[in-house]
Amino acid sequence: MSAAAPTVITPEPLPDTTGPRRVLVSSVSSDSHTWNLVFLQLLIEEYGHSVTNIGACVPDDLLIAECRRHRPDMVVISSVNGHGHLDGRRLIARLRAEPDLADLPVVIGGKLGTRGSEGGSHTRALVEAGFDAVFEDSVGIGEFRRYLTAPTRHALHQAASAAPAL
Repeated sequence: MSAAAPTVITPEPLPDTTGPRRVLVSSVSSDSHTWNLVFLQLLIEEYGHSVTNIGACVPDDLLIAECRRHRPDMVVISSVNGHGHLDGRRLIARLRAEPDLADLPVVIGGKLGTRGSEGGSHTRALVEAGFDAVFEDSVGIGEFRRYLTAPTRHALHQAASAAPAL
């Protein structure tokens, strides 16, 4: 029996991507993995953006404080431990509740659930919770690369292509 295809939402590209952006990279609070954060930092820098990598196991309050301190153009949250869908929903609710951070573009990706692709997609729930884009791990990094380089904004919509991992 084959696994059902994950729910895919094509994200809005990073706004005004005509020049370098300030990007804050972090994990969810329960995720101690760092190799994914270093990979993302190098990838994002490869596209000409400036990255502040605040590391793993970052508590929500610290991430909010770092957003205020660095004033990034975008926040990238990565999860490897499979709890991204839980910690991510809590984190995005906290960020969206802050008036000065409510419109900050925030994306999440990686292993978002502990059951892998068989556990179903968390994309729709995370977008509905407030993330601007979700990149599940089951399909690769291509969609995130396109997100970093897209020159215009597009409405979120269902797509046939898969959403990649962070």
